Amino acid sequence: MPWIKTIPFDEATGKLRDLYARVTGPDNNVDNIMMMHSLRPHTMEGHMAIYKQVLHHRDNTIPKWFLEVLGVWVSSLNSCAYCVDHHFAGMKRLLRDDPRADAIREAIGLRDLAAMPLDPAQKAAMVYARKLTEAPATMAQADVTALRDAGWDDGAILEINQVTAYFSYANRTVLGLGCSTDGDIIGLSPGNSENPDDWSHG
Repeated sequence: MPWIKTIPFDEATGKLRDLYARVTGPDNNVDNIMMMHSLRPHTMEGHMAIYKQVLHHRDNTIPKWFLEVLGVWVSSLNSCAYCVDHHFAGMKRLLRDDPRADAIREAIGLRDLAAMPLDPAQKAAMVYARKLTEAPATMAQADVTALRDAGWDDGAILEINQVTAYFSYANRTVLGLGCSTDGDIIGLSPGNSENPDDWSHG
C-alpha cells in the first residue's frame, strides 16, 4: 500500500479521470507511479509530459533501448526496484536480445561497467550518468568533454543528461511515497513516439 491516499481509476472524476484515460494500459490499468499523483492531477500531467518528451520523443537520436538502459542504471544506483523492474522489461522488449539484456541487468546490479555488453560510447554515457546521480555537485565541464570525446554530439549529450535527471525525479517520487508494483503490468510504456500527446501505455 502506498503511504498516501491514491484514487483508483474507477473512482476518478474530472481532470483526474481525463488524465487517467490518457495513460491507461490494458483493462484501464494505470501504473502506480501515476496514481501517486492522483490528489494533485496537475503534477501527473507535468510528470507524463516530461517523461514522454525526454524518453519517448521522435526527435531523440539515441536508440530508445539505450535510454532505457540509462534509466535502469540510474534507478539501480538510487535503489529504486520499482523503476528497475518496469524499465528493464521495457528495455528488454526494445532490445530484442534477451541474453544481452540479461547480461546488462546483471552487470548493472554488480556495478560492473566493464562487464556490460555496451560499446565504448555507451559506457562513457553510463559513467556520466553514475556521477550525475551519485555526486551531482562534483560535475565539471570535463565530464561533458569526455562524452564528446567518446563520440556523442551535444544534442545526444543533452538526451543523456535529461534521461539521467528524469529518472532521479521518478525514483524519488516512488521511494518517497511508498509506491510498489502491486497490481501493475510491468514494462508498459508509451509506444507512439511520433505523437508527443499520445500517452497511452501498451
